[in-house]
Amino acid sequence: MPLTPSFRRLWCCAALLAAASLGTACGASEGTANQGQPTPSPEPPGSRFPAPTNPFAAAEPAAAGANPAAPRTDMAAPTPNADPTAYNPLTTFEAWVIQQKGTERAGTGEYTDHEAEGTYVCRQCNAALYRSADKFHSGCGWPAFDDELPGAITRHHDRSHGMERTEIVCANCQGHLGHVFTGERMTAKNTRHCVNSVSMRFVPQGQPLPKPIVLRPKGS
Repeated sequence: MPLTPSFRRLWCCAALLAAASLGTACGASEGTANQGQPTPSPEPPGSRFPAPTNPFAAAEPAAAGANPAAPRTDMAAPTPNADPTAYNPLTTFEAWVIQQKGTERAGTGEYTDHEAEGTYVCRQCNAALYRSADKFHSGCGWPAFDDELPGAITRHHDRSHGMERTEIVCANCQGHLGHVFTGERMTAKNTRHCVNSVSMRFVPQGQPLPKPIVLRPKGS
């Protein structure tokens, strides 16, 4: 049986009313179901993307409980070189006498007539050389000693300037000191160490002696 236009309009209105009633019921049931549930907080910016990772983290695992942002303290500090690399600095004149075997003019040295009690050490390396108790006035124009501290001095045969002499050097650094003479009978020991003042430093009695500078031989 064909539908008349009036019946069609009535049927459409009924369908619309039914759809509206169904939507209201669904909205009410959803609202009732969400009652008492916490409102979700908005996501922080960037939460949908993973944080950047350190590509080297696997090679250096962090210790348990360590703060990855803190600087590392487990790395060994460089070991300072405990060995000295040079002797005491010298002036041009000091280097000429000590290293080039020069000689200061007679009567000009600061220790020629020095009489205080103490110890004379090498100016270049601080090694102890002579005691004031072994010093005497020779009248030659340079400091004179009739003995040395044990092991402090090394002797070399010297034929320079057309003379036959015995050179004395510091046993530790080989710095030139002067020459030694025997047979002059100036003291009971019959020995005279004729030493350049500039090759020595004086340490008064009661003061600590400086630590000798001992260099390793090259290649060791």
